[in-house]
Amino acid sequence: MRPVHIDNADLNLLKALDVLLEERHVSRAAARFHLSQSAMSRTLARLRDTFGDELLVRTGTGYELTPRARAIQRELQAVMPRLRSLVRGNDFDPGTATDTVRVQCTDYVPAVLGPGLFRQLFHQAPHLSLTMEPLSPHTFDDVERGRVDLALSPVKPPAPLRWQTLFEEDFVCVLSRDHPVTADRLELDDLAAYPHASVVVMQAENMLVDRRLGELGIQPPSSLRVPYFAAAVTALPETTLIATLPRRFARLHADDDGIRIAEAPTEFCRFPYGVIWHPRLTNDPAHSWLRTVVQTAGDAVDVPESGV
Repeated sequence: MRPVHIDNADLNLLKALDVLLEERHVSRAAARFHLSQSAMSRTLARLRDTFGDELLVRTGTGYELTPRARAIQRELQAVMPRLRSLVRGNDFDPGTATDTVRVQCTDYVPAVLGPGLFRQLFHQAPHLSLTMEPLSPHTFDDVERGRVDLALSPVKPPAPLRWQTLFEEDFVCVLSRDHPVTADRLELDDLAAYPHASVVVMQAENMLVDRRLGELGIQPPSSLRVPYFAAAVTALPETTLIATLPRRFARLHADDDGIRIAEAPTEFCRFPYGVIWHPRLTNDPAHSWLRTVVQTAGDAVDVPESGV
């Protein structure tokens, strides 16, 4: 292995390397880095020459990281935030920031938290770019690897990821206006008797409703699984499906003539909704500002009240 000397290395290439190793795909890395595919290919060639290693090896299914690249990626996850802080200094001015912020969340967040969040973020940082991506089974890994800046979820992450509660939420049941169940509060027997519309964006066992149903021994006769809360609401009219959804999201659809909202069984408790990030970013000025904006938006969310 040829040694790499800092005098011969172009440190401006580190960000491109970080993106390449994360995406493991030249075209996707080029799009994120705002380069043409040919320019990113030339960048990869320079990086290979700098490190004396192939870094990315083409396989039948795409690119794989070499052992050296995996080691570099682990180091970059810690080094890149520090380099950004070093260049930026201890001060961060959102008014001049041109970064891209990447957040993973469900469609609950832009619907409920979004109005306040978008207004504050783009008022304070008008040149910032915000990319929202759906939660997935890989979300915690994406936060760990630095692919996203933070995630918003009611599911608490494993160590070493950090969690901060934004607000508390509770569940209601949403069903068709002409559903056979007409009570203002549903019982567990109702959930066991009729098919359920589930929102599954991570593993089912990690989703609060599915997990609680399992704990209570409830197995609906059949189910619909969708990746978005809005899709679950759309599916309900003129069916016997029941969806157990966060109250704040359901209230946004309270005027829909095709559905009605009922209280969930008392066995469904309130739960915290929180923000997730990696501890290496805790003291980063830009990330601290971002978390403050998110927390401020969370503080402004109205308190859900029982009664529908």
